[in-house]
Amino acid sequence: MNFLGARKPFTYICRMMKHRTLYLRSWLLGCMLLFVATVTAQEVASITADTTQLTRAERIERRGITNLKNTFVPKGHIITGAAVSYSTHANQNFSFMIVEGIDSEGYNFRVSPMVAYALRDNMAIGLRGVYSRSNLTIDNAFLKFGDEESGTEIAVDNYKAVQHTYTVSAMWRQYIPLGRSKRFAIFNEISLGAGGTQAIFAADQPIRGTFEEGYTLSLGVSPGLMAFATNDVAIEVNVGVMGINYTDVKQVHNQVSVGHRRASNMNFKVNLLSISVGVSFYL
Repeated sequence: MNFLGARKPFTYICRMMKHRTLYLRSWLLGCMLLFVATVTAQEVASITADTTQLTRAERIERRGITNLKNTFVPKGHIITGAAVSYSTHANQNFSFMIVEGIDSEGYNFRVSPMVAYALRDNMAIGLRGVYSRSNLTIDNAFLKFGDEESGTEIAVDNYKAVQHTYTVSAMWRQYIPLGRSKRFAIFNEISLGAGGTQAIFAADQPIRGTFEEGYTLSLGVSPGLMAFATNDVAIEVNVGVMGINYTDVKQVHNQVSVGHRRASNMNFKVNLLSISVGVSFYL
C-alpha cells in the first residue's frame, strides 16, 4: 500500500480546517469591532444630544470643579469686615547698599473696611474703603560713590515726608465653594474705585517744602481664599492680580512753583504689595 499517497487527502483536510478556523476567528473579531463601534457611536450621539440640551450652568457643573448647588453664602446675608496693617521702623547709623549712616524712623498704617449684601446665593455686591498713611523722618543719611579722594557724596538731613491716601470702591464678589465644603471657598472680587492723595515733603534748614494733592481712579481684580473660623466669622486672604490705575497730581513747591504729574499703568501680574489678610462677619 502507498501510505504516502494516502496522507495527501488527510493533509489537505487539515489545511482546510486550519484556514476555516482562521476565517471564523477573523469574522468573529470583525463582528465584535463593528458592535463596539456602533455602541460607542450611539453613546457619543446620546451624550452630545444631552449636552446640547443642558444650560450653561449645568455644563459648568459637569466639569466637577464645584457643585453650583452648594450654597456657601446664602442670599440675604450682610457681610462686613476689615483688614488692618501697621508697621514701624527705626534705624540708627544703619547702612543699606550705597546708603550709609541712616538715622531714621517712621510708620505705615492701612485700614480697609468693607460692607456687602448677598443678592443671590454665593454672590454679593457692596462697598470697600481704603485709608493709608505713611510717615518718614530722616535725620541723617548719605550716598557715597567712589573712593574718598575722587568720590561723590550726597547727604540728606532733616527730611520729613507725610502721605495719606483714601479710596472708595464699588465691589462685586463671587464665591466658589471647594467641592461640597461648607467651611472653605475661593472668591473673586472686582472693584471700581476713586479716591484722593495728599503728601507733604520738607527738608533742610530753613525748611524747603513741597505739597502734593491729587486724585486716583482704579479698576482691580483680587482673587482670594476664605475659611470660616465659626459659623459667623471668616478669615480672608486676597491678592491683586490685575489692575488699571490713573493718577493726576498737582504739586506746589515752596508756595511758588506749580507742577503736574499724570500717570497710568496696567498690570497683569501678582502684586505682592497688595496681599491682605482680614476678618469678615456674615450676619
